[in-house]
Amino acid sequence: MKIGYLFSGQGQQFPGMGSDLYQNNDTYRNIVDTASRTLNLDLSDPKVFDDPENTQIAILTMSYGIYRILADQLPKAQAMMGLSLGEYSALVSAKALSFQSGLKLVRDRSHYMDEAGKQNPGSMAAVLKIDPDVVVDVTSKIDGAHPANFNTSEQTVIGGTKAGVEKASVILKERGAKRVVPLKVAVSSHTPLMQLASDLLAKRMENVAFKTPTIPVISNTDVDLFNENNLADTLTRQLVNPTHFREDLELMINNYGVDTLIEIGPGNTLTKFVKKTLKDVNAYSVDSLKKLTDLQEKLGLED
Repeated sequence: MKIGYLFSGQGQQFPGMGSDLYQNNDTYRNIVDTASRTLNLDLSDPKVFDDPENTQIAILTMSYGIYRILADQLPKAQAMMGLSLGEYSALVSAKALSFQSGLKLVRDRSHYMDEAGKQNPGSMAAVLKIDPDVVVDVTSKIDGAHPANFNTSEQTVIGGTKAGVEKASVILKERGAKRVVPLKVAVSSHTPLMQLASDLLAKRMENVAFKTPTIPVISNTDVDLFNENNLADTLTRQLVNPTHFREDLELMINNYGVDTLIEIGPGNTLTKFVKKTLKDVNAYSVDSLKKLTDLQEKLGLED
């Protein structure tokens, strides 16, 4: 069994996430308590953990806690990747930076994105059942419209100004898109509207000590491996450039021979992307005690 980990991104938080793990697993509880001490914030309180202002740090904490449980039971991963925020969970898990440093960085990243969103309000929409090249062509001709996430061969997310996204949505339907679904998001991630956040993050990165990951971590931005020398620049550019999940996934399978993918963090969005992209790979998602127990049983692991 060759393991690859996928780490969930932002926007998938759900009420009470992780509380069952906190109550029943010592490893997970220790991670949450460490996060609480690091941030001077009681993340053992579901109201605090579920607070939308704490979404990014909550997802990182949850993801790293579940990873630590599985890492003690499974063979060492061949490779890792995350979608957007999930890259930070992957990099912490691969020891490119400490958990405590990652928490503080993600907390500040969240604030930068909120500020950028206030100064440059935007919107996003998922474009379904149309070639990504058509999406690129359409958005390239519309002021304020940009491709943001290349998720699968049949799903591309666009972002930008409200007017730009609305105009692009109309034209994409005319060009053959089956559906264009507006997303409930507060900011237009991975587009030029996040330039302020990118600039602030670049300055913040000057105080972060990175190391080359001990497990290969594939970048959403460049479809290449993170290393000590490119980490700060790549994470900074990530905020204003589109993600390439499908290409990352293909690289992970083709270059590292992964046959079992485990999505860690809230939701199962990435697992769904995998099933739409690959046929001969087992994919599981873990975001609760029940799903963890089910996975342990399927893989023959001890609790």
